Amino acid sequence: MTVAPASPRTYGGRARRRGRTEPTPYDFRRPIQLSREHQRTLQLGFDGFARQATTVFTSSLRTVCQVTLAGIEQRTYAEYVDSLDTSTYMTLFTADPIPGTGVLEIPLFATMACIDHMLGGPGSDEQPDRPLTEIEDGVIGGLIERLLGEMRYSLASIVALDPVVTGTEYSPQFAQLAAASDVMVVVAFDLRINERDNRLTICLPFAGLLPHLTDAAGAGAISDRERAQRDLAARQLKDRLSEVPVAVAVRFRPTTLDPTTLAALQPGDVIRIDHPAAAPLDVTVDGNTFAHATAGSRGQRLAALIVDTPKEKS
Repeated sequence: MTVAPASPRTYGGRARRRGRTEPTPYDFRRPIQLSREHQRTLQLGFDGFARQATTVFTSSLRTVCQVTLAGIEQRTYAEYVDSLDTSTYMTLFTADPIPGTGVLEIPLFATMACIDHMLGGPGSDEQPDRPLTEIEDGVIGGLIERLLGEMRYSLASIVALDPVVTGTEYSPQFAQLAAASDVMVVVAFDLRINERDNRLTICLPFAGLLPHLTDAAGAGAISDRERAQRDLAARQLKDRLSEVPVAVAVRFRPTTLDPTTLAALQPGDVIRIDHPAAAPLDVTVDGNTFAHATAGSRGQRLAALIVDTPKEKS
């Protein structure tokens, strides 16, 4: 009897599935706080906003427009600013009860094209690159107010927002709305006006949005199976972290020498170190001191005894 070989398609499919599940580096200095449940809750709200924004742009510009949700990300404010063009149209607004300031950003070219359409123009491919005049600002202001109103309606299931425009800014570098390291929720949309693609972004403070996302997600927003999988993953992560080897150094305090002294060193020379005789040694990991110890031995091996940190004299 001849046994046919296993189908390569089966094994190939398994190999492809394995190839897609590559590990992602995790930066402990920037913990990921926007969970899958939070993203799903925001996606439902901003999907509705994209549909309503399509109607707002189409009716206001009297031309074919399409707004689609492109993605929701957690970024620092500095990363968000760096992702914008050097010149853009940023509408700043408060969003009570969320503390802080939000941003509705439309590229300056798209803003000028919108104004051109709203004033009866063709929305040509050549638009001025300059701040808006007072009349132009009033024209686009009505569109912005309608968009913020649709955002209020679309996010009503998460938080009862009351967006109020507080100003505009053309240079992202000058819009100091938050500290560079503050975490923000950045929602990106693809905005198509006629056949030209543009980008529209909304930026909200994550710290103020998180409590409302947690309440909106609720305990019943995930199934028992998902909750069990999440608990298992948390336990496995905790167990694995406790077994990760860490390079620990026990060292004297650093001593500073000038280049001339270093260049003149010869075998047998003695260097006076800046470590007091009564001071304990520093126990460090990756250059960070987290404990102190005294030198000693245990059997035939050198050892370090962890001691209390001495209080420095004032």
